[in-house]
Amino acid sequence: MSPDSSTAGRAATLQRAAEHSPFLRECLAARAEIADAFLEVGAISAAELALHAGADDLAAALRRQRQGLALAVALGDLSGEFTLEQVTRLLSDFADRAIDDSVRMAIAERVPDADPCGFAVIAMGKLGSHELNYSSDVDLLLLFDPEALPKRGRDDSGEAAVRIGRRLIELLQKRTEDGYVERVDLRLRPSPEVTPIVLPLNAAISHYESSALPWERAAFIRARAAAGDIELGDRFLDAIQPFVWRRSLDFGVIDEVRQISARIRDHFAQGAHIGPGYDLKRGRGGIREVEFFVQIQQMIHGGRDPSVRTPATLDAIAALLAADRLDEAVASELAEAYRLLRTIEHRAQMVEDAQTHLLPAAAPALDNLARLHGLADGGALLGLLRPRVDRVGEIFDSLASEESPRLSNDPDILGRELAQLGFADVEAARRHVADWRSGKARSLRSPPARQAFEAMLPSLLQAIAASGDPNHALNRLSDITERLSSGVNLFRLLEARPALAGLLAKLLAHAPVLADQLARRPELLEGLFDATSFAMPPPAEEFALLLGDAMRGQAYDVGLDRVRRLVNERRFALGVQLIDRRRDPLEVTEGYASVAEAALLALGTAARAEFEQRHGQFPDSELLVLGLGRFGGYSLTHASDLDIIYLHTGDRGGASDGPKPLGPNDYFNRLASRVTAALSVPTAAGPLYDVDIRLRPEGAKGMLVVSLEAFERYQREHAWTWEHMALCRARPLFGSGKGKSRAATVIDDVLRMPRDFAKVAGDAAQMRAEIERHKPPRGPLDVKLGPGGLVDLEFAVQVLQLTRHVGLSTRLEVALEALEAESLVEANVVDALKLLSRMLVMMRLVAPGDVKPTADTWQLVAEACGAANWDELLAEHDAARQRIAALWNSIKQGA
Repeated sequence: MSPDSSTAGRAATLQRAAEHSPFLRECLAARAEIADAFLEVGAISAAELALHAGADDLAAALRRQRQGLALAVALGDLSGEFTLEQVTRLLSDFADRAIDDSVRMAIAERVPDADPCGFAVIAMGKLGSHELNYSSDVDLLLLFDPEALPKRGRDDSGEAAVRIGRRLIELLQKRTEDGYVERVDLRLRPSPEVTPIVLPLNAAISHYESSALPWERAAFIRARAAAGDIELGDRFLDAIQPFVWRRSLDFGVIDEVRQISARIRDHFAQGAHIGPGYDLKRGRGGIREVEFFVQIQQMIHGGRDPSVRTPATLDAIAALLAADRLDEAVASELAEAYRLLRTIEHRAQMVEDAQTHLLPAAAPALDNLARLHGLADGGALLGLLRPRVDRVGEIFDSLASEESPRLSNDPDILGRELAQLGFADVEAARRHVADWRSGKARSLRSPPARQAFEAMLPSLLQAIAASGDPNHALNRLSDITERLSSGVNLFRLLEARPALAGLLAKLLAHAPVLADQLARRPELLEGLFDATSFAMPPPAEEFALLLGDAMRGQAYDVGLDRVRRLVNERRFALGVQLIDRRRDPLEVTEGYASVAEAALLALGTAARAEFEQRHGQFPDSELLVLGLGRFGGYSLTHASDLDIIYLHTGDRGGASDGPKPLGPNDYFNRLASRVTAALSVPTAAGPLYDVDIRLRPEGAKGMLVVSLEAFERYQREHAWTWEHMALCRARPLFGSGKGKSRAATVIDDVLRMPRDFAKVAGDAAQMRAEIERHKPPRGPLDVKLGPGGLVDLEFAVQVLQLTRHVGLSTRLEVALEALEAESLVEANVVDALKLLSRMLVMMRLVAPGDVKPTADTWQLVAEACGAANWDELLAEHDAARQRIAALWNSIKQGA
């Protein structure tokens, strides 16, 4: 409704209120000053005047304030001067203050001058989300702390809390000549038929941790500490956060909430459909279904995405839209319908100040309600509501997928069904299905798990039958069902998102590494829930900030777990992008490196902060970390470890400034050990990276950390040629900008030292022969260690970098391009690097260890590397290695 703030418009609002609402007519007569303020200045001033009404005692004052506010809010609503959000916020804020004042009075009456500690009021429902109805009860949960509650000397704390609770209710809802303040509903507490009205804090926490019902999850989305001991209330809500916001995507919540809605529809069947007598709250397409639809999306996604946990319905719709969890058209339709439904609900309640949600069944009363809203008659009101109600009903019903087809239990029929799904080896597939149905796997022992598994099985088997190697995929699926401790969420996810079943089938058929990870952590599949999962990781510094945010406010070990989960999800998603042919392997290898660098930055910062709490800092000194090898060269694979050198910038003695001071060597060596542990030690969230620190000065014999000055001296005076070769791919990753710049300068100066080509080439050839003796190639397709492979190419490039001082970049591709520009390498060597790098990245996923990929998997590798088929890739592979071998041989011949 467009606001009309003219004097004539406000006068028309007053007349409409008096003609169509007996309650407002009485209020106008009793509180003429509110009407005058509205007419002369507007609804906001009228509301402010109402909230300052006084009386001899608190109970009377609150009642007069409530009566005046009800009139001012109604006038602001009817005139359009208040939005729905302003209406509900004014009502909610008043309720908060009234409840808090009443708690204080109830406690003070028993224990004068006592602080209102140890007694908390949790606002639930619409009060919890600041969306209180015009004439509604307030849903409250009352809690107390036996150790902090003010009480008389011999009082039992539980009995004292109940007495305070009873007095609170009396102060709020007892009707006097001034009316009432709020109607109170305490039925949302656990087992309200047997529990006291005020619950001990620990008992309430225990209930929600162990035996709460599904609907209680939805109820607590909108809960907040509203009055009394706010700190106590917040402590309770923090404790039950894991119950409300489950990290795993839980599509079972859809069925749970739909069942609740179905029971409500059945119970209120008389007002279920739009027409006279329609239930605006509980009818099909009504307020409750908008709220349930939104809360379902919040419960599905909120455990992983805190941005969608907003309590208020309209705010939650906007948050879900911003997070790309709702279609824009659906979000708009839900918001529009919700505003209208809530507004008409308020109109119905304004007529008699009744807690009703029904449109009048009788035509005259329906016409009266319509005219209160400014419409001609009841038909016009129904016409306004009907399309929006019908659309909400359709949107809510869309949550219910049709009953998924199930595979038959009859072996013969099952065999025909499997053949129809596309299995050539029907008998093998039938054996697997029989084994899963036997209940041997622990993930399939509970009835809900078996039901969810059977529901998703047909679509998954169809995807597996269409994959390159159905038998391999079935075997790996069996491994997953055996190793999963609980599979119900994974199975429900696959049923709800069939596209993920197709993706899983590819992983099972082609990527044993990813399938093994999924068996250990099935929630990894949840990271692929939407299209954003397939974006490249943000730059390392940006991702590190996100990881730091995830750790903030958490205990150190909990923070480590969170980072491991986020990093492993990113690594898993990058691997999936390779198998699903979404990205060039060269792009993915940089993604792996960016994620690893972000993990180092975030975990290094956290380890340092935790270490400094005990040992303090070294003034003007810091820890630096160099990345080497593929880590330094922006070129990791899924299986790469992290080659690291630790340095520090301290150049004098002394001790750190913490409670337990350490000298520089002990300080930085212990700190580096903590960083290594943060990166590598397995936790409850699993392993992260293997860290290799053998490239440090003196190798295993040397100290874990040396000063930058000592490092430079060692590199100039004592380092072997192979150590300078390793330095060609070293880049500073961790430390201040100034510290990293100093380290980069030292590295560059060392690399530019004058060297004899024959000496360097001879040392490199000798080192390469040592590697071949101790770590021979695994076979003809070992593109890293085999003749003409990537190690040969790196050695050739590094010899040229050290002796010609050209292409001093840690990126091999950039280095080769610079060398090519100086005619030091052939132009086609860069292409050889790219081809073998693509093959390495792919084969680390599809052919780890002794795994022998199938022809279909080799075809996948060929296509990822830009070849039409495996034979074509082999020919390109052979040519690339010949080019690299020729380059390496030319380098050795110059020794």
